[in-house]
Amino acid sequence: FEVIVTITNVKEPALVAAGEQIAAELEAAGIDVLLDDRDERPGVKFKDADLIGVPYRVAIGRSLVEGKVEFLNRLENQTADVAVSEIVNTLRALLQSNR
Repeated sequence: FEVIVTITNVKEPALVAAGEQIAAELEAAGIDVLLDDRDERPGVKFKDADLIGVPYRVAIGRSLVEGKVEFLNRLENQTADVAVSEIVNTLRALLQSNR
């Protein structure tokens, strides 16, 4: 997988809906996506993503109310808040520059 979309709290319908939508948009852009919608604590999900080696992570959480998601670039060990509307373009640009 090129990116994992992690829903931090599956008990919140808005987070689940946003996560599913972002995952679908990334797939439509030709990006290989794994959607983590398990009912686990966020730390467990983040650790599992690290263990399987997914290079990019999009965390759907509290910042969604501001229209943002947390984006982790594991290759450079950098985290940033990215607007939901820009996440597809951000990932597409990173993946093209790494090929």
